[in-house]
Amino acid sequence: MAKQATAQKRPRRERGSINPEDIIKGAFELAEEVSIDNLSMPLLGKHLGVGVTSIYWYFRKKDDLLNAMTDRALRQIVFESPYVDAANWRESLHSHAHNMRKTFMTSPILCDLVLIRGALSAKALRLGLEQMEAAVAGLVEAGLSPEDAFDTYSAVSVHVRGSVVLARLYEKTRSLDGPDFSAGEAATIDSETMPLMAALSAKGHHIGVPNTMNFEYGLNCILDHAARLIDEGRPAKKASARRKTSATPR
Repeated sequence: MAKQATAQKRPRRERGSINPEDIIKGAFELAEEVSIDNLSMPLLGKHLGVGVTSIYWYFRKKDDLLNAMTDRALRQIVFESPYVDAANWRESLHSHAHNMRKTFMTSPILCDLVLIRGALSAKALRLGLEQMEAAVAGLVEAGLSPEDAFDTYSAVSVHVRGSVVLARLYEKTRSLDGPDFSAGEAATIDSETMPLMAALSAKGHHIGVPNTMNFEYGLNCILDHAARLIDEGRPAKKASARRKTSATPR
């Protein structure tokens, strides 16, 4: 059964002893227990030991509180800023993608606030562009054109975020007491009519599942393409450098 949204009642605070910072902090604590979806003003009041009207004084509705929580999550986002070492661009970008995915996968609250709720906010866009500047610069130094560098990092970012959000939505919607996706898929596959699918499923390959195997394959496809673009651009850059050298007056 789904986890029931409850909050441990604390000793009653004195009137006027709560402030917005306390409310936001308490909301994060409660969301870790009951999820963002099940967070409510009455539950938060019990969690904080205040009347619900004390919360409404600062946040007129749950949406206002979630906006404040999203702003806090964006300011305190915990995954490392993207750094691409031009000399080891593939390894550093690969590591960054996995670190970013791990951070969101291990923090459903961060995923819900930043990737789902805050995905279209101006603040999230500004943060993303600021982080993207350094990553794109590293890829340009590694040998990609600015356009290809932008598209490469953008593809990695979309791949990470899409994988995490799909996994989060799957966890939200699937029945906790029912079979997981892989079990349902295995029951659907007929080994006689689908021998390839049966053999691959037994090895851990699953269709449309945002697992590590599928994530790694997609990520490597993006990085392989970037590597090809860098290799294709090197002869042209060397020829251009030779032309510049020969044209220099002696």
